[in-house]
Amino acid sequence: MRHRTLLLATLFIAGSQIAHAGVINPDCTVSKAAKSTAMKATVGVGGRCDAKETVKDQTPDAVKNGVSDVKQTKSNVQSVGHNVSNTVDVIKNN
Repeated sequence: MRHRTLLLATLFIAGSQIAHAGVINPDCTVSKAAKSTAMKATVGVGGRCDAKETVKDQTPDAVKNGVSDVKQTKSNVQSVGHNVSNTVDVIKNN
C-alpha cells in the first residue's frame, strides 16, 4: 500500500511538471537556439528555442539599444555643432 501511494504521488508530481512545461517562456538566445538545433540534428530531440523564437525574444532589446545609441549620437552631433559655432564666432571676432 505504501509503495502504491508513493508511486501515485511521484506520477502526480511528474505529470504536473510536464503540464506546466509549455507555459514557461524559454527566453531564447542565439546560443540556446544553436544548441537546440545541434541537439535536434544529432539526437533527434531539441529544445524549444529556434530561430523564430530567438528573433522574437531578442528584437525588442536590440531596438531599444539601437534607439539609445541613436539618441546618444544625436546628442554628440549637437554638441560638436555647438562647438563649431562657438569657434566660428571666435574667429569672426578676432
